[in-house]
Amino acid sequence: MAASELYTKFARVWIPDPEEVWKSAELLKDYKPGDKVLLLHLEEGKDLEYHLDPKTKELPHLRNPDILVGENDLTALSYLHEPAVLHNLRVRFIDSKLIYTYCGIVLVAINPYEQLPIYGEDIINAYSGQNMGDMDPHIFAVAEEAYKQMARDERNQSIIVSGESGAGKTVSAKYAMRYFATVSGSASEANVEEKVLASNPIMESIGNAKTTRNDNSSRFGKYIEIGFDKRYRIIGANMRTYLLEKSRVVFQAEEERNYHIFYQLCASAKLPEFKMLRLGNANNFHYTKQGGSPVIEGVDDAKEMAHTRQACTLLGISESYQMGIFRILAGILHLGNVGFTSRDSDSCTIPPKHEPLSIFCDLMGVDYEEMCHWLCHRKLATAAETYIKPISKLQATNARDALAKHIYAKLFNWIVDHVNQALHSAVKQHSFIGVLDIYGFETFEINSFEQFCINYANEKLQQQFNMHVFKLEQEEYMKEQIPWTLIDFYDNQPCINLIESKLGILDLLDEECKMPKGTDDTWAQKLYNTHLNKCALFEKPRLSNKAFIIQHFADKVEYQCEGFLEKNKDTVFEEQIKVLKSSKFKMLPELFQDDEKAISPTSATSSGRTPLTRMPSKATKGRPGQTAKEHKKTVGHQFRNSLHLLMETLNATTPHYVRCIKPNDFKFPFTFDEKRAVQQLRACGVLETIRISAAGFPSRWTYQEFFSRYRVLMKQKDVLSDRKQTCKNVLEKLILDKDKYQFGKTKIFFRAGQVAYLEKLRADKLRAACIRIQKTIRGWLLRKKYLRMRTAAITVQRYVRGYQARCYAKFLRRTQAATVLQKYWRMFIVRRRYKVKRAATVALQSYLRGYLARNRYHKILREHKAVIIQKWVRGWLARTYYKRSMHAIIYLQCCFRRMMAKRELKKLKIEARSVERYKKLHIGMENKIMQLQRKVDEQNKDYKCLMEKLTNLEGIYNSETEKLRNDLERLQLSEEEAKIATGRVLSLQEEIAKLRKDLEQTRSDKKSIEERADRYKQETEQLVSNLKEENTLLKQEKEALNHRIVEQAKEMTETMEKKLVEETKQLELDLNDERLRYQNLLNEFSRLEERYDDLKEEMTLMVNVPKPGHKRTDSTHSSNESEYTFSSEIADTEDIPLRTEEPSEKKVPLDMSLFLKLQKRVTELEQEKQVMQDELDRKEEQVLRSKAKEEERPQIRGAELEYESLKRQELESENKKLKNELNELRKALSEKSAPEVTAPGAPAYCVLMEQLTSVSEELDVRKEEVLILRSQLVSQKEAIQPKDDKNTMTDSTILLEDVQKMKDKGEIAQAYIGLKETNRSSAMDYHELNEDGELWLVYEGLKQANRLLESQLQSQKRNHENEAEALRGEIQSLKEENNRQQQLLAQNLQLPPEARIEASLQHEITRLTNENLYFEEFYADDPKKYQSYRISLYKRMIDLMEQLEKQDKTVRKLKKQLKVFAKKIGELEVGQMENISPGQIIDEPIRPVNIPRKEKDFQGMLEYKKEDEQKLVKNLILGKCFPHGIKGLSGRANRIC
Repeated sequence: MAASELYTKFARVWIPDPEEVWKSAELLKDYKPGDKVLLLHLEEGKDLEYHLDPKTKELPHLRNPDILVGENDLTALSYLHEPAVLHNLRVRFIDSKLIYTYCGIVLVAINPYEQLPIYGEDIINAYSGQNMGDMDPHIFAVAEEAYKQMARDERNQSIIVSGESGAGKTVSAKYAMRYFATVSGSASEANVEEKVLASNPIMESIGNAKTTRNDNSSRFGKYIEIGFDKRYRIIGANMRTYLLEKSRVVFQAEEERNYHIFYQLCASAKLPEFKMLRLGNANNFHYTKQGGSPVIEGVDDAKEMAHTRQACTLLGISESYQMGIFRILAGILHLGNVGFTSRDSDSCTIPPKHEPLSIFCDLMGVDYEEMCHWLCHRKLATAAETYIKPISKLQATNARDALAKHIYAKLFNWIVDHVNQALHSAVKQHSFIGVLDIYGFETFEINSFEQFCINYANEKLQQQFNMHVFKLEQEEYMKEQIPWTLIDFYDNQPCINLIESKLGILDLLDEECKMPKGTDDTWAQKLYNTHLNKCALFEKPRLSNKAFIIQHFADKVEYQCEGFLEKNKDTVFEEQIKVLKSSKFKMLPELFQDDEKAISPTSATSSGRTPLTRMPSKATKGRPGQTAKEHKKTVGHQFRNSLHLLMETLNATTPHYVRCIKPNDFKFPFTFDEKRAVQQLRACGVLETIRISAAGFPSRWTYQEFFSRYRVLMKQKDVLSDRKQTCKNVLEKLILDKDKYQFGKTKIFFRAGQVAYLEKLRADKLRAACIRIQKTIRGWLLRKKYLRMRTAAITVQRYVRGYQARCYAKFLRRTQAATVLQKYWRMFIVRRRYKVKRAATVALQSYLRGYLARNRYHKILREHKAVIIQKWVRGWLARTYYKRSMHAIIYLQCCFRRMMAKRELKKLKIEARSVERYKKLHIGMENKIMQLQRKVDEQNKDYKCLMEKLTNLEGIYNSETEKLRNDLERLQLSEEEAKIATGRVLSLQEEIAKLRKDLEQTRSDKKSIEERADRYKQETEQLVSNLKEENTLLKQEKEALNHRIVEQAKEMTETMEKKLVEETKQLELDLNDERLRYQNLLNEFSRLEERYDDLKEEMTLMVNVPKPGHKRTDSTHSSNESEYTFSSEIADTEDIPLRTEEPSEKKVPLDMSLFLKLQKRVTELEQEKQVMQDELDRKEEQVLRSKAKEEERPQIRGAELEYESLKRQELESENKKLKNELNELRKALSEKSAPEVTAPGAPAYCVLMEQLTSVSEELDVRKEEVLILRSQLVSQKEAIQPKDDKNTMTDSTILLEDVQKMKDKGEIAQAYIGLKETNRSSAMDYHELNEDGELWLVYEGLKQANRLLESQLQSQKRNHENEAEALRGEIQSLKEENNRQQQLLAQNLQLPPEARIEASLQHEITRLTNENLYFEEFYADDPKKYQSYRISLYKRMIDLMEQLEKQDKTVRKLKKQLKVFAKKIGELEVGQMENISPGQIIDEPIRPVNIPRKEKDFQGMLEYKKEDEQKLVKNLILGKCFPHGIKGLSGRANRIC
């Protein structure tokens, strides 16, 4: 089944919520693929539109069925995702008051913040010997499972308890150890289980403290190994500790406390045995008053001190050792009160006989002066000498705090060793269960070295957790023989490598600690250089250079580098340690002795491992400097080694996981904060377990369970004796996708969501069956009740009907007479009511039919306008498509022609290398110049023709203005006739006034009718008011939409303006670049020109070198100066005499570059002429097109005017009818000889009423028609207004032709008269019949239209004169340009060949600069046109560059050819002199060779069919070859592709 099919109506989903994290909702509509919005109904009663993410298109998470809510195991949920897990935990915690929940192999424990009666011995006995899934989740169930697996598999076990501070880790570990102590018992009479439990108060007093999150927070990690013998009874235990928070000894944040032991000592200071410690209130000591919260609510520190001492006694710590511990702890408190006074910036001193220091020295048994000296000084040892250096006050304070931390850490290790010694057993350990109580993932506003080590440990534990969960999941599949594939899960090995690998963070930290001048800043820079931009998990904060960010598995954490080196070094001055070692107090030197020499009995533990918080030492007494070397091992290095050892231990055991969750930060009982819970679930790996389970088959049912649950979905024939086969058959029918489930040996495995689908099918089946049962039972019950009621009713009816029949007979006799009277009276009432209803119905029908007619007319009008808009839009689209196609075709032709030109160029270059080519290039120069002169004359003739056409256009314009004037006079005549018609309207109004006087006499008789009319009027007014309210609402919506459109338009304009500004800036930059390139080109051109002159001089020198015995002519000389190819059939006659007279001299070659430039200029003039001709043709086409439109528009407008004329005729006929009816009224009123005639019900009265109703109906109809005419006139007025200057003439002529379409001049006046006769009564009170004055407004509209026509004629005339003036100016400028070009051509022909190039170049440069300046001024207001002009200028510059390159190539070729020809001439001279005599050489004339002109073969034009146009454009856009179906393409064009 597809996942989208589950999103049906009434399906429940989870949607994100910023406050509750996830909120439940219900679908109001089935989801269909492609929907972007889901309609949801929230539980609060609100409806919501949920927009899907357009990128991911992920649907919201589905809710589990109610049967699965509150499950003991989260992996049993059908839908495994974050909201389902959070909801299940909240339901169990809040509703059921259950704090434990399974998540696969993980036990999730939520701290209730109150004592629950679920940890008694009866509960322990209940869980003893039970399987883990048989009873409710509990910490005892996890402990029992570990104990059972240890006994069954003979494999060591471990229980890993983790979570945030205040989540209940310590309590959970305590209860687990209590379960082992109670269940297993002790193998000896020493009560080892009591000793194991007694270790908790001691470790809590010296290792726990109050924080802002927890009143009893463990500030160290511990791993307790509980040893068992072969009979699985407790024989002993061993404890390891990790990363004690030593900084808490000397500093506490606000609302926090130091370790509990200090406050317990202060609370017990009044005891006689503690008087020697000289203690007092905790607020008297610096190390206990910084947090400002010395008391924990509900905790008595004095009682806790008594419990601690009892636990020490139970573990075998004697009273002397206990007092020694308290003596050292009191000395630490007094050491914190030692103060320093600055002597100068680099030294300090302690006041003489300083009381806190003297107390400290007395308690520690050390010399006062010696300790005072070394607290203010330090020793610096070099290779040769030893120096004693004073230290500053700040350094002395830091040294004092470091000494206090060091003493406390040594005392902590010593106590741990004594506890291990007390728990150690001589009996050989067979197996053990380890309980790991370790800190969870931490992130604060300021994170330092402690949080770094804690999160590093959690990374290692999370990796081990993921691997173990993954392994168990795969083992389950293999056990049930389910085919499986590897499940992808999050691997945090890259993060671990970043921390602990070579050149990792810890490695670089240790390296920096070894540096003599290493600081936190230099270490941070090393981190940035090594890992930034190289490791994806390492980042640098934007606003800090002393911090770094690591992407942990739970979250990103920012660590501040400040203090990392100091905490990692954990430096203590060696001289202070030596002073303490020389103490007279025997216990103090034991703390600082080597582990092998220490008096502590835990130097060799039961497992053979040394305590991980102490450094193993290999030094001996004979090696000096051992202490210094020992301190070189950093804290990070120690922690890494201890962590590796812990991971080896955990990997060698079978782990069991307990994840403690803190439900809220305020320690409220049974209060669930969803945000805090989700953060911890993500950090502790529960959601990762869910994800791994969801990737496979999370839901698992045994065959019997499945059969019992879903028996209702099976038919009788499907049930077999084999339950397994039955389940298989049913599942194949219910779930078609076989990948959604798998059959194991004993279980059926389902993917996520399938159990919910089966539950839906089961619920539907049960619902249908329930409805059928209810239907049958309810029908049977109601049928029995009906039969009883029926018999009783028949009996009652029998007696009642007899009585009623008698009464009815009497009633008939009495009412028979009344019936006769009522018959006639009712007939009268009904007839009168019928007439009133009929009149109202007729009025409603008239209004309704008029409304429908108006709607039909507006619809036709809108369709007509839409057709016009579509026509213009489609025309515009076709033109744009045609322009794009032509642009593409022209570009293709240019490319093709360029290729063919290059081929021709290659051929011509080969031909040009021959000697005959030189002659061919110099033939026909004069004829070519004459042809150019003829072309210039032809251009002048064309200009004259253009002027004649312009004069003709002016004549046409004058004739059209005359026509418009005549039409204006005709309209003025019609206006006068309309005035005459107003007189007739006045007479008709007088007659209507007389009729009104007669009607006033009859008003007294129709009061009852008027009351009903008023009632009807009120109802209609109420209806009108409702319609007005709806109209106002629609207007408001329209205004809101218009406002939104305006805002969107503003945003669009702003974005377009920004883009335009950016484009203009880019164009300006490009323009500056092109200017620089142009200047460089000019410089390069001048350099090439100089080089050309030098080469030319070299050529003349080489050619004029005399040869012995012979002087050759220039007949064999070839030239390749031009890259352009042309030919001439006329020989150069001017050079022949020179050759005959001086045959031995070299002829000066004609400058081909100048000739080519002249030819190019001629082509440019021809192109400009062609452009002007095209522009003229385009304007003529516009004039013809406008005329054609004028011919077409009258046809369209004619149909509309015919429709309006028909309307007017109808109005006239209706007016005639109304006149006749008025005459009938007059006759009826004149014949009123008796009062019966005018009484109600009389014929005259009825006729009068009918006429009044008809007149009122016709009046409303005429009002509507007048409004329609008014709207038409307004639309005509808008159509007359010029949209642009070119269409004004045609629009005005269309309006005049509409007027001319009328049959005669009085047609409009007759329409006015007919309307006024029906709607107006008199000249003075016309508003009584026509309140809005529509006819007068129509009349005024015609006047305004006439004025508008006159103004348009004047504006059109002005525009036409301006256009004519502009054309004349263009013609004049073209004439001047033509004359200037002719003069320039004549001047260039008179110049010598050497000066022609310079003159032509100078002229070209001046022309370009003038054009540039002119166009900059001309296009200053239009940047787009200026941009197009600059682009054309760049193209011309590129052409010049190409010409320069070609000339450079030709110069090089000529130089090579001259050398070759010089060699050939030297070889041929001897042979020619022998065969030819000198006389023959002189007398024989040199005849030019006439070479026939070779016609050019233009191969670039394309010919194609009309139907192939779209194919050609498509292939041009896609960059493909020509389609094979197009004809006319040459073979060369196909070879291009």
